[in-house]
Amino acid sequence: MFTVEWEQFAAWADELDVSLSAAQIEQFMTYQELLLEWNARMNLTAVREPAEIRLRHFLDSLSCARVMGDLNGRSLIDVGTGAGFPGLPLKILFPQLKLTLVESVVKKTHFLQAVVDALSLSDVTILTDRAELLGQSPQHRRQYDWAVARAVAELRVLVEYLLPLCAVGGSMLAQKGEGVAAEIANAQVAIPLLGGSEPELAQVTLPDRDQPHYFVTVKKIGETPQKYPRRVGMPAKRPL
Repeated sequence: MFTVEWEQFAAWADELDVSLSAAQIEQFMTYQELLLEWNARMNLTAVREPAEIRLRHFLDSLSCARVMGDLNGRSLIDVGTGAGFPGLPLKILFPQLKLTLVESVVKKTHFLQAVVDALSLSDVTILTDRAELLGQSPQHRRQYDWAVARAVAELRVLVEYLLPLCAVGGSMLAQKGEGVAAEIANAQVAIPLLGGSEPELAQVTLPDRDQPHYFVTVKKIGETPQKYPRRVGMPAKRPL
């Protein structure tokens, strides 16, 4: 039996059309314990209340499955993952997901490895690196079914980070807030330039919240020109 709080978490997941087994809920319990423990000595996330972690991090990440579908057997790279969102919750939900987590802060990658070890997750690669460098690396350029980011940068910057990593036929996903319409409008030059389709917009309202969250999905329909992504810092400094 789980506590009332974790039974509520499972019920909220059901509201998002996400069904969690008892073993998966236990993995989330361990993940939360590690996050609280590590956050006491380093700044992993500003969200420090257990209830808010479950809602704003775990459920928010799981909600991506609404637009991404079944990720078992697919490859996903999570850029600027921080404390592992949305990549690690999606890995818990889809155990056969081939996951790559990218984080430029070394201390955070140590935390990510601790979670992967504690949860006995397989097929997870953790990289201390920058998206601009990975996008020019033959080991990562055009290699992924999905490239995702959450709370990393505005959309016209994200497309330069993410689309080079997607295989043609793959897609990028950006989790966004209320300013999403303006971000899409500002990215109308960058998206086709980098090989992307017309963006699709979906929304979800998390349980116990009024403000919806948004998903911007862009399918990779053409090759990204070789000069993109530009060198480290340039996409954010001079967006396309």
